[in-house]
Amino acid sequence: MSSDSKHIATKKTEDKPLQDYAGVPDILIENLRKSFGDNHVLKGFNLKVYSGETVAVLGKSGSGKSVLIKCLVGLLPYDSGMAQVLGKNISGLSQEELDILRTDIGFLFQGSALYDSMTVRENLEFSLRRHKDRLKGETIQKKVAEVLDSVGLAGTENLMPEELSGGMKKRVALARTLIISPRVIFYDEPTSGLDPITSKEISHLILAIQNNYKTSSIMITHDVQCARIAANKIVLLIDGINYIEGTYNELINSTDPEVQAFFK
Repeated sequence: MSSDSKHIATKKTEDKPLQDYAGVPDILIENLRKSFGDNHVLKGFNLKVYSGETVAVLGKSGSGKSVLIKCLVGLLPYDSGMAQVLGKNISGLSQEELDILRTDIGFLFQGSALYDSMTVRENLEFSLRRHKDRLKGETIQKKVAEVLDSVGLAGTENLMPEELSGGMKKRVALARTLIISPRVIFYDEPTSGLDPITSKEISHLILAIQNNYKTSSIMITHDVQCARIAANKIVLLIDGINYIEGTYNELINSTDPEVQAFFK
C-alpha cells in the first residue's frame, strides 16, 4: 500500500497540541531513493517538516533512518528524488554552498561525540570555529553560559567529559548543537544508552528546545516514549517509505498490524 493511502492527517490532539502548518516547509523530501548495490534502503520516501515542527522518524534497525539523515546533510549522495533543507536542494549544492547551509543546521550525534581532551567550555567553543562571524570575544563566553543554562548545566564549563554522566554528556552535546543558533536540528537516537529516567529528561529537554528556540527538527529514534513527548508528528519508516504518519495518539490507536508492532 502506498504512503499516500496510509497517511493520517495531523490535527490537534490531547497529547501534544499542533499548530496549523502552512507555506514552504523547512525540510522537503520527495520520492527519495537510496540503494547500496542490491540493498534498496530508501524506496521513495516523502516528508514535509514545517518551521517550528519536530518530526520523529521511527523504524526498525537497518530500515534507513540514519541513511535518511546523512542524505539530508550531504554526507551521503542519494540516487534520485529531492531532499531540500531551508529552500536548498542538497544534491545541487557545491561543497562551499553545502558548508554555508550547514551553519544553519545542528546535529546531535548518537554518542554525543565530545572531545575527551577538552573541557565542556572548550567543546562548545570548538564548534564555533567555523562560525567566527557569529560570535566574538566576550560574547562567546556569554553564549557558552547561556546554552549550558538552557540545558540545565550552568557552572559546568570547566569539567572534563570523563567527569560527566551519560545524561550530562548528552546535555553538553545539545548545548553544542544550540550554540550556533541553528534553524534546523537533526537528532540521531538522542536517548540511546540512557536509563528510562534520564531518557525522559532528555525528551522533555528536546521539547523545551523546540519551544524556546523555534527550531525545525527531525529526530530518528527507537524510543517511542521520546517520540511521544518531544514530537509533533511521528513517521514510521517501513520498507523504505513513509508508511504512515500522525500524532502519537493517532498511531497508537491504529488497527494496522504493521503500526501496532511499534506500540506494543
